Amino acid sequence: MTSRVHTARWLLAAAWRADPRKLLAAAALLLVGHLATPAVALALRSFTDRVLANDLGPGLLAGGVIAAILVAELMLGHFAHLYYFEVGEQAEAEVNADLIRYANGSPGMEHLDDAEFADAVILVREEVQKLRGYLEALLQLSAMAVQLTITTLILASLEPWLLLLPLGAVPPVLMGRYAQRFVDRSRTATAADLRLARHLLLVATSAASTKEVRIFGAEQALRQRHDTAWRRATRRLCQGRLAGAGLRALGQLAFTLACCSAIYLVLRNAVAGTVSIGDVVLTVTLAVQLNVQVGAGLGMLSTLQAAGNMVARLARLRDWPIRTRPARAARSAAAVPRRLEQGIRLEGVSFTYPGTDRTVLRNVTLDLPAGGTTALVGENGSGKSTLVKLLCGLYEPTHGRILVDGTDLRELTPQEWQARVGSLFQDFARFEFTLRENVGVGDLARLDQDEALLAGLRTAGATHVVQRVPGGLDGVVGQGYADGAELSGGQWQSLGLARSTLRDRPLLQILDEPAAALDAAAEHAVFERFAGAARQVGDGGGVTVFVSHRFSTVRMADRIAVLEQGAVREYGSHGALMAQRGLYADLFSLQARSYS
Repeated sequence: MTSRVHTARWLLAAAWRADPRKLLAAAALLLVGHLATPAVALALRSFTDRVLANDLGPGLLAGGVIAAILVAELMLGHFAHLYYFEVGEQAEAEVNADLIRYANGSPGMEHLDDAEFADAVILVREEVQKLRGYLEALLQLSAMAVQLTITTLILASLEPWLLLLPLGAVPPVLMGRYAQRFVDRSRTATAADLRLARHLLLVATSAASTKEVRIFGAEQALRQRHDTAWRRATRRLCQGRLAGAGLRALGQLAFTLACCSAIYLVLRNAVAGTVSIGDVVLTVTLAVQLNVQVGAGLGMLSTLQAAGNMVARLARLRDWPIRTRPARAARSAAAVPRRLEQGIRLEGVSFTYPGTDRTVLRNVTLDLPAGGTTALVGENGSGKSTLVKLLCGLYEPTHGRILVDGTDLRELTPQEWQARVGSLFQDFARFEFTLRENVGVGDLARLDQDEALLAGLRTAGATHVVQRVPGGLDGVVGQGYADGAELSGGQWQSLGLARSTLRDRPLLQILDEPAAALDAAAEHAVFERFAGAARQVGDGGGVTVFVSHRFSTVRMADRIAVLEQGAVREYGSHGALMAQRGLYADLFSLQARSYS
């Protein structure tokens, strides 16, 4: 009961924040509409008694009152629906904003790698779409409680024992509570299968992946895997709902027996002559209405319990980032330097992703001097991208520390540090915004500075994209718009490159496979332009770190770190590493031979 009260308070608070005037209007209309039900029963008693007494005039009047009340009840319910529907939509938008904030509630990404967090997000995304139904259930249930009280008092005026009739609602309420638990457990147990089924559906229907699916002839295999995951999930959900339906039916049967007992008592009084036939009709009508009300109320209680699960998941999501990376309020945050004098140093850094036991980086010690460029090379899975994310402050080392001019990166305010980082990651984002916004998100303060945006596009070799997009900087890109320009993979990546150059004199410039979608010549041209940008970063004391598999580009760096199985195997300039005739020299020579 406590959880339902908490859920009711949360829903009312969310609706009140959305639009208090419409919330009050919806509640008032619903309450008046629910009072019409016992009023109809009272009018029906009068109608019955008048007709049996051959009192035609008052009988017709009572019949007219019944019709008027029924019409008014329908109208009030309709207008109430309009009000709480709008309030629910506004509250849903607020909850979606909360969900975005919770997912981004930490400068780190540890919580986003947690499968339990991902499942909770998926369930909340589904449940928040039902928020209007949750709000409707709460308002209906509140009005129904008043209606039930009045109905019980009317029945008690005919037979005092009928004051106990609401106790007959206890079994269905308890059964409904246990039934909802079965449903909730089945939904939680099927979250992973549902996530897989949706992913397979996206793979099989999106333009980005269907090319390979068709060529590889994987349609049938994808469909089979999708159907298997979907059937497994729906079978488990069906089992939970069937078990819940059985329990609810038992509870409803108990209340039906209580209603039958009430009718029996009033019929006995009618035979004894202490009540009229109209009173019997009133009792039967109210008992039927009461049965319907309790049945509907049980469904609404189940809905409210489902809403409680959503509220509880939102609370867990809100606290999750704080739990995975606790705030360091006790520490005095160090100021991010205006420029780097020494550079960045990794001391004995090891890292294991949350929820796994596989060490991705092992005891990495590495110096990234101020004003210099460092390239990271190594086979796939050697830890290059993970090291880059650690430098950006998106993760914290499991062991060891990262020093920025001698200060532990943990001591710096994460948001301030990340504000001085320019980055493009291998899995870059494709923002379906205007071209201006797509590039300008790299530094929102320069969103309206056309020259800065065009300079970033020139550095990234993406000026041709401006010519391709109707409307130039203010034109839209992506398939999300009817008039949006669709771009190739290389063009999308060039926009990401432009974003990464927009910040003025960053302390750290990160480029993780920044030209993977470009050909070798285009990549070399991009890096020549970035060499100039890197010099500007270096003039401000900044550090440039890039990851690439093309050694013709890598050799342009001041220093090269070769990673193997999460450890730094070699470190030095291109010439020094070639002279060592070690792993770097082997990899470079192998790639050079493939080009020749």
